[in-house]
Parts: sequence; C-alpha cells; structure tokens
Amino acid sequence: MTSSQLSAVFLLALFAGLMIRFWLAMRQMLHVRHHRGTVPAAFSASVSLDAHQKAADYTVARVRLGMIDLFISTCLLLILTLGGGLQVLHDLASRFLEAGSLVQGVAFIALVASVSWLVDLPLGLYRSFRLEARFGFNRLTPGLFIADTLKGVALAALIGLPLIAFVLWLMGSMGERWWLYVWAFWLGFNLLVLLVYPTFIAPLFNKFKPLEDGPLKARIEGLMSRCGFRLSGLFVMDGSKRSAHGNAYFTGFGAAKRIVFFDTLLDKLAPTEVEAVLAHELGHYHHHHLWKRLAVIGAGSLLFFALLGHLANQTWFFEGLGMQASGTAPTLVLFALALPVFTFPLTPLMSMWSRKHEFQADAYAASQAPATELISALVKLYRDNASTLTPDPLYSSVYDSHPPAAIRIARLQAASQ
Repeated sequence: MTSSQLSAVFLLALFAGLMIRFWLAMRQMLHVRHHRGTVPAAFSASVSLDAHQKAADYTVARVRLGMIDLFISTCLLLILTLGGGLQVLHDLASRFLEAGSLVQGVAFIALVASVSWLVDLPLGLYRSFRLEARFGFNRLTPGLFIADTLKGVALAALIGLPLIAFVLWLMGSMGERWWLYVWAFWLGFNLLVLLVYPTFIAPLFNKFKPLEDGPLKARIEGLMSRCGFRLSGLFVMDGSKRSAHGNAYFTGFGAAKRIVFFDTLLDKLAPTEVEAVLAHELGHYHHHHLWKRLAVIGAGSLLFFALLGHLANQTWFFEGLGMQASGTAPTLVLFALALPVFTFPLTPLMSMWSRKHEFQADAYAASQAPATELISALVKLYRDNASTLTPDPLYSSVYDSHPPAAIRIARLQAASQ
C-alpha cells in the first residue's frame, strides 16, 4: 500500500463512520422524542409521565452533546494526523530533547495526551456543571473537580510516564518480536490494575467504609453463602459527592474481590432489591464473564499488536497519516489514533455479546432471588437515573451493552411466573 492509498482509506473509513454515527444519533433522538408523551404500558404503574419525559429530555441532551463531542474529536484527529499536528508536536519535543531518545518519545506522547485532554476539557466541564446539573444529577463542586484533576495528573506522572517509557524501551530493545513482549506486558499490567485498583487507587478519589451490620448485610451474606461466593469485603462508597446516580459494582479478583455500593443506591433500594441486584452481579461471576471478556480482549489485542509490529517498519504508514518522523513513539501514537476508525464495525458485535451476558446474569439472579425484586430494583434505577424506556432499536443494538428496559423486564416477568 502507498501512503496516498492509506490516506484515502483512512479518510473514507473516518467519514463513513462519522456519518453512520450521526445517523444513528439522529434516529435515537427522533425515536425518544416521538415516544416522549406516553409512558410504555409495562411501566405505567411505576414510572410517572414527568419522570418519563425527564428521561427522554436527558437522553436527547446527552446524545446531542455526544454528537458535538464526536465532531470535535474527528476534527482533532484530522488535525493531528493528515493536518500535520503530530509532526509539529514531535518536532517541538525534538527541539528540547535528543531526537529519537527515550525521553523525547515520552515527552512527545505526553504532549499528544495533553492536547487531547485540553480539547476534551470544555465539554467535560459542560457535561458535569451544565447538563448533569440541569437534570439534578451533578454534585461535583469546582474544588472537587480541581482536586480530582490534580490527582489524575499526579497518577499519570507517577505511573503513566514510567509505563510509557518501559513500553518504548521494549519496542527498541526486544528485536523484531518486540510487539509480543509489549502485548505480554500490557496484559499483565491490566491484570495487576484489577488487583490493586480497589485497595490503592480508588481510595484516592472516594471514601470507602465497610457496610454496617444489619438486615441488608445479613441478606447479602446469606446470598453469598447460597452462591458459594467469597470476597474480601462489602463497602459503601460516597458516590453522592459527585453524582446523584446510583450504582453498585464488583471490583478486583482472587482474594481482592470486593463489592462496592454507591451510597445513593442504598438510599433508593430496599434490602430485598439490593439483594436481587447483587445476585445479578454474582451471575456474571457464575458464568465467568470477566474471564471470557479478558480472553477475547487478550486474543484480539495480540492480533492488533502483531499488526502494530508490522506497521512499525512501513514508511507508508507514517507518511499516509501525516508524519515524516518514524520510530517507537510515533508508531504507538499513530496506531492508537487510527485503530478506532477501523474497528467501529466491531461495536455492535461487542454490544450484542454484552447483552447476552446481561440476560444470563438476570436469569441467574432470578434463580437466587425473587425476579420481582430485581424488576422492582431495575425500574427504580431506570426512573431515578433518567434512563430512557424507549430507545431506538437500531441505536440500542449498536451501542447498548445492556438490553432495552422493556425486553429485559419482559424476560424477568416470564421467569417469575
């Protein structure tokens, strides 16, 4: 392939993906607006018209903001690649540091990341302090935002920069099969993050306290016993200091597994409903969904790293994406920027696979706790988190990792009979 051919293919894939995403977004907004005036019959007894309309307006606002974000990110990608922006940043780093050195490579990647962060910052601020605030969800203060930003920068400097340096060293020192070493390191690092994140990283941003003794804890421990599930602890997180959205999640693996509840979730759900939600999460572990996803991601990433190893030696790869300079750092940056353009067709496949896992977890939950309790909990979460009950079917099939509310509730109702 020549550099001009790559440029043409890149532009074609980029604009085709952009048009498809805009078309899907327009479908979603029109469909949600069209059904704004009537609560679906299955939810009419539990969701008010005001709550349904709030969810519709919130969904449309988020999709509209997503379209703006997509347009800006596409423009930034074009500026950085075919517009020569990456070459400018590379030359800037080379002006002060030895060209091709490890330090220069790290500085170049840091400059690209900083530019991307600065471009994303205004929309991020608008999302939290205008959009989320308008619908009553934002509880993030300017002071907390600044604190989170400083902590994030510190983590990036203390952890991210050394990691980048090590990856660049592997690329330059491990011969033709360097991509295999980088893949193994990447995979191992992701597993390490799963292990250490709950104990060392998450507490930097939120406070976690053990779940107090009482009816809820007793129910959860009973569920754990029935399912044969062991974990390191039950914790409550102060999610309310940033958002009114409620959630719960598992984190870690092995001996470091723990269950974390947002305090906002415990305020909204009854103990029996929390038990049912937790049974759903246990369903993911029962069906080994985490390990299946890691296996697929690991295999897929191996193919991508192998492709990266091939492209690193192709002059047309760099010139076709707007860079005259080659080397380890430009290889990484160009590949990271270009890959999502070509992998967008995989999105509906991954979404479909995820929805299948959600159905399996729901079925497991219905076997361990009353399905009616999970239905009640889900309806409350849909209502209180302003999740639309009427998504566009095509949009949902492409993007949604969870089944649409109506289909999910119908299956649970069938299981409860």
